[in-house]
Amino acid sequence: MPDTVNVITHSFNDSEVLATALATAVAERLREGIAARGSALLAVSGGSTPRHFFQRLARETLPWSSVQVTLVDERWVPESNERSNAGMVKALLLQHEASAAHFVPLYTDAPTPEAGLATVRTRMAALALPFDAVVLGMGNDGHTASFFPGGDRLPEALDPDNPVRVLPMRAAGAGEPRITFTLSALLDTRALFLHIEGEAKRQLLDDAQQGKGEAAHYPVRAVLTQPRVPVAVYWCP
Repeated sequence: MPDTVNVITHSFNDSEVLATALATAVAERLREGIAARGSALLAVSGGSTPRHFFQRLARETLPWSSVQVTLVDERWVPESNERSNAGMVKALLLQHEASAAHFVPLYTDAPTPEAGLATVRTRMAALALPFDAVVLGMGNDGHTASFFPGGDRLPEALDPDNPVRVLPMRAAGAGEPRITFTLSALLDTRALFLHIEGEAKRQLLDDAQQGKGEAAHYPVRAVLTQPRVPVAVYWCP
């Protein structure tokens, strides 16, 4: 995968090795934040890809009680739902050493993300950005966070100058309605990681970086081409 000025790719032999390396890198960012400011703020992604990474990070030794953890996006489902990103984070990341961290959820018990938006925005406004680390993933359709192709609020979400931190998102490929941090909020970070696995996603990301064909319109391209913060891609077959 060719690197651009703002994208550095780290390749690993398998997901276990990648998970260990990514956990080490993220933990170091959290330690730096705590040492400099007394606290650290981490945003992570859901889905199946980060499971091993969560398990590794949970065992990193650092002052976890000084860490706030949130999600880059969330399906509008309760934590008891198997599709809940919050449920997975609590089951896999907020364990062992990391059980002392403070979790800040995006979901509320309102019936829709639009109905819960005011509460979520108040909750997220209380977070002391910038993030110390943001860990993104990527879907086979080129989405990242809840920036889905055809999303009803995609232009707003990808606007790098949008002062809004969170938005609802609905898209045919998203399944449930979503709530997501905007790109401008996610770029307000000291470190930005993109975790992908598999040859197909490597090719997809390569095409998005180069703007080839339909990949020129993949939402993840907005992350790869922005000049604000370097992107560290962690990839394995």
